[in-house]
Amino acid sequence: MGLRESPYSSRVLGGLDTTTRALLFPGYWLANEVLALQRSTGEKPRCAPYGLEVAVRGPLLVLLLLLYSPVSLLALLLWLPLQAARRPFAYQHTPGRAPPEAWALPGPARTLRLLSGNVCLLPEGLAKFSNIWRTQWRARHIGQSLAQAAQCSTPYAPPGAPNGLAIPRGLPGGPAAALGHPWGDSVMTVEGVGAVAGEANGPREIAVCRPPNLDLLCLQEVFDLRASAHLRHFLAPQFEHIIHDVGTYGLQGCSAPKLLNSGLFLASRYPLLAVEFHCYPNATGEDALCAKGLLCVQVQLGACQGGRVIGYLNCTHLQAPEADGPIRQEQLDLSLRWVQLFQDSHAQPGDVVAFDIFCGDLNFDTCSPGDAMEQGHEIFSRYIDPCRLGPCQDAPWAIGTLMNPLHLYDEAVATPESLKR
Repeated sequence: MGLRESPYSSRVLGGLDTTTRALLFPGYWLANEVLALQRSTGEKPRCAPYGLEVAVRGPLLVLLLLLYSPVSLLALLLWLPLQAARRPFAYQHTPGRAPPEAWALPGPARTLRLLSGNVCLLPEGLAKFSNIWRTQWRARHIGQSLAQAAQCSTPYAPPGAPNGLAIPRGLPGGPAAALGHPWGDSVMTVEGVGAVAGEANGPREIAVCRPPNLDLLCLQEVFDLRASAHLRHFLAPQFEHIIHDVGTYGLQGCSAPKLLNSGLFLASRYPLLAVEFHCYPNATGEDALCAKGLLCVQVQLGACQGGRVIGYLNCTHLQAPEADGPIRQEQLDLSLRWVQLFQDSHAQPGDVVAFDIFCGDLNFDTCSPGDAMEQGHEIFSRYIDPCRLGPCQDAPWAIGTLMNPLHLYDEAVATPESLKR
């Protein structure tokens, strides 16, 4: 039986959720517009007089927000209890596109292409606190760019960019199935963003380029539901299976009331057999207001001698503040436990595991002294990080992206090409 598209098992509950969200939207929009009155550094050179805009729009928006607040409060009181019946993700299935060729083993070598990235699609008012703006425009642009790249047969890579594979280890406690040759001359490989297939057990690197014929897409910080709709509109013709609006809302089993979802977004050309989401119970500060957690997916690639050829994809977004290393450490512990439970509960006799990938925004790096606790975590003995040679040692071509938000629009860091080493 396939996945249900609606996060609700009942059409009545789904209809109530749609109605209450529609009632909540005007209040959400007004609050968002009030917060968005602050400027990003990218807006300063090109916008009309800022003081005049704030003086005219600010009081009007606040007045409308206050007038609408009784309706918002009533809708919120109706919406919160519904979340107890909500599955923590929605599923979009878009049939019609020719499905990818199934993997058959024994058979020819196959390549899998995966992209993971943080796209910072927050509501406009919150995005301004990170010095980012034009959320809806960026969502459309990202969706168009990824959809166009997914249709290409060859990658675009800047001259001199490193190429290679980005492959994690196999299932915990077992052989590295994604790296080996389980059927002699049959090689199953996982290709990083724009990577070029090489020797199955040789060194791997990541190239900065647009991936052609993308198979799997894992995004973080797709918090804004309208931005998510833009992404799905452009990606659906290329990706038949999309998991979106991932996370719990309200008071459902996490550390604090959740106003935003997890921000995780997954698109796949291959069928999804099982999907689970777990919310981290230990988030603090502003991170406690969104449902950060771990999304686990089982993907069906094909068949082999009566069994299934499958893959496991795990995507997450860990606690953000630099000082919260112990929280991230605990979240990684929980993630490994949940991954193992998910795989144990959905495995079947005869399964051939082609890949087991753990990806996302981990909010720490290999070399910073303040991240020493996370750098030695067990996860690095279970999965291979292609950017990492060892604790406190990056690959020569790797570069961190932690920057002061006030300098996001500086010429030296404004494009991927300018960030290259």
